[in-house]
Amino acid sequence: MRRSLLSKRLIIWAKQHGRHHLPWQVDTTPYGIWVSEIMLQQTQVITVIPYYQRFMARFPNLKILANAAEDEVLQHWQGLGYYARGRNLHRAACQIERQHRGCFPTTIEAVVALPGIGRSTAAAILSFSSNQSHAILDGNVKRVLARFHGVEGWTGQSAILKKLWALAEQHTPTKQTGAYNQAIMDLGSILCTRSKPSCTQCPLHSDCSAHRQGRESELPTPRPRKKLPLKRRQTLIIVSDNGECYLEKRPPTGIWGGLWSFPELPETPDISLWCREKLGYEVNNHKTWPTLIHTFSHYRLELTPIYAEITEHASMIREAGRAIWYNPRQSEALGLAAPVIKLLPRLQSTLERDHPNEP
Repeated sequence: MRRSLLSKRLIIWAKQHGRHHLPWQVDTTPYGIWVSEIMLQQTQVITVIPYYQRFMARFPNLKILANAAEDEVLQHWQGLGYYARGRNLHRAACQIERQHRGCFPTTIEAVVALPGIGRSTAAAILSFSSNQSHAILDGNVKRVLARFHGVEGWTGQSAILKKLWALAEQHTPTKQTGAYNQAIMDLGSILCTRSKPSCTQCPLHSDCSAHRQGRESELPTPRPRKKLPLKRRQTLIIVSDNGECYLEKRPPTGIWGGLWSFPELPETPDISLWCREKLGYEVNNHKTWPTLIHTFSHYRLELTPIYAEITEHASMIREAGRAIWYNPRQSEALGLAAPVIKLLPRLQSTLERDHPNEP
């Protein structure tokens, strides 16, 4: 099918069946589009909408975002996952303030140079905010093109990715690029879904290779599966005599990077000895809580919480700004790791029972 014919079909279909009232389609400034595109990476639209609305209410423009503390930015990202996205969003805002005088750059080279923005995301931002002609290749577009052209092979492979980029550029029109990019994304989200695609309603079905061959469920080729390794760790919930708990800031890279978390420790140490030697705190008593399971793309984590009480705060021996005493009954602008969020309700009920008079 010629480029113009495919793009015209999709644009016509999207006018009637596409999505037109998403929050970031109302605010089409580069800043609003940028925030939405970062949030939409590996996250579904229905999940993103309330996070986007809260985030934009607190950080309505680039300058406010750049001047905010990272902890507050991560607090508003809390629950979206893939926290490097939130950290990079904040870093990029600071970089734009320094290098572009607070104005979002308008060339794809400058946009790609920002932290956390790749080729497809940069193209989406510029095509949606200023109708620049750049091809996109997010997950939905990969699926549509792989099925339409019968492309075999996992789309994460460099050779397959190169082929899909060439097809994406071939079909992207020089005019109405924003409308076309939104249309092909909508097609992948609404009709050309991972499972049970609605092929008979698709404007491209008569020319779709996968549909003609009955291979919709085979394409795109799934990622080769491998058994996820299991890691076992313990997380230590240290509670002081005034009902505060000890949190450490995680390294900027890795899972829950940059978020506040309970200390993690090897699977079977002597808790009292570990606390004394590593943190300088004497433990009165401790008890084991039910294990948490977290599944990541590359491994599964089995995390056993250990609730431990100490009589008084020892002197803070950790690096300044990397450890705090946190009152779980008072709201603070902190980005908290997933285990902390999951354990907070039980911790709060425990503290209400054991420390009823503490604020």
